[in-house]
Amino acid sequence: MKGPRDNNPPPKRTRKKALQPVGDPDDPRGFWHLMQKHVKWLAVHNYSEYTIESRQVYIRAFLVWAHHRGLRYPTEVTKPILEAFQQHLFHYRKANGDPLSWSSQSKHLIDVRMFFEYLARENHIPFNPASSLQLPKQPQKLPKAILTADEVERVLAQPNVTTPLGLRDRAIFETLYSTGIRRIEVVRLNIDDLDVERRILAVREGKNQKDRFVPIGVRALVWIAHYVEQARDRMLLNRNERALFITAHGDRLNPDSLTGYGRAYIEAAGIEKPGSCHLFRHSMATAMLNNGASIRYLQALLGHTSITTTQIYTRVSLKKLLEIHGKTHPAEKPAEAEPKQEQPTDASENEGSAPPEGSAPPESDSAESDSPDSEPPASDIDSWLDDD
Repeated sequence: MKGPRDNNPPPKRTRKKALQPVGDPDDPRGFWHLMQKHVKWLAVHNYSEYTIESRQVYIRAFLVWAHHRGLRYPTEVTKPILEAFQQHLFHYRKANGDPLSWSSQSKHLIDVRMFFEYLARENHIPFNPASSLQLPKQPQKLPKAILTADEVERVLAQPNVTTPLGLRDRAIFETLYSTGIRRIEVVRLNIDDLDVERRILAVREGKNQKDRFVPIGVRALVWIAHYVEQARDRMLLNRNERALFITAHGDRLNPDSLTGYGRAYIEAAGIEKPGSCHLFRHSMATAMLNNGASIRYLQALLGHTSITTTQIYTRVSLKKLLEIHGKTHPAEKPAEAEPKQEQPTDASENEGSAPPEGSAPPESDSAESDSPDSEPPASDIDSWLDDD
C-alpha cells in the first residue's frame, strides 16, 4: 500500500529562520539586547534547546506588541501594561478565526514573566512588574480523540514498506504506539538508545530534561530492525550520525515533519479524528488502563511528573466503569428488574366459595398502587447529572 508521500520527491532540508530583531538590537538597555542576554543565561544554565527556542518566540511576541505601543525599554513596563497584554492574548484570533487556547495564553505569559524575573534578578530593572501577574485557570480537558485498536492497525498499515521512507515511518509509528513516548522524544532517539536484548528504550532528555527507560514491544523491535537493515544505511550520508530515525538526506527528523506524516497517514486510513503523533500516546495509555495497568505504572511509562496528569486517562477509560455499572446498578440487574409476580393459589381451594362477610371487595386492575414497590415518577435528569 502506498503512503501519502511516496509519489513525491523527498523534501529539501530546511532550517528554521533566525528571528528578526524588534526595535534597536544595539541598544544595551533595549528589549532585544536584553532578551539575547537572557537566552545566553538559559544556555549557560543548561536549559534545553527546545526551551530556549520556544522562550525566544513567546518573548518576541510580547516585544512586537510592546513596540507597536511605543515601548522600547523594560523599565517602561508596569503591571497594568502586562495585564493589557494578557487582554490582547485573550481577544487575539488566529488566521482561521479561532482564539488562542488557554494553554497557549499561559505559555506566553509564563515566558514573559520569567523574562522579567531574570531582568529584576540581574538588576536590569528595579523590580519585577510581572511578579503578581495572574495566569488564566487551565481547563481539565479530556484528549480530543482516542484511536481504537482496529483504527491503530489501519493507520500502521498505511506506509509503503517497500520504500525506505515508508519502512522508516512504519518503524516510527510502531515505536510511538508501543512505548507511548512523545514526538520530540522519538526524533531525539539515537541508535544506541535501543537495548534489544532487554527490550528497553532509553529516552534521553525527555520533558523537563528527565531521562527514563521504557519497555518496547517485540513487534516494534522487528520493524525497527527491518528499517535499520534495509533503509537507514541506504539513507545515511554521514557515518557519524547517531540519530535512529533520519530523513532522506541523512539528517535527524524534525518534529513538525513527523506531525505532518502522522496526520497524512491517519487521513489516508479514512479516520476522521483530530490529532497526529499524540493520538498514539493517548490510545496506548487508554488501552493499557482498560486492560488492567496500574496508574502508577502508566505515570512512569509516560514520564509524567505528577500523577494528576496521568489520571486524565481514568476519565476516558470507561471499560471498567461500564462493567461495574452493569454489575452493581439495580436497574441493570435482569433478575431484579422484572416485576415480582405472586404465586397463583390452587383454584380448587377457592372455587365456588364466596368472600367472607364484612370483607372488603377486591381492588380493580385499573386502580393505582401506592405501595413503596411501585416505580417513582421520573426525576429531573439535569439535577442528577449535576451531582458529583
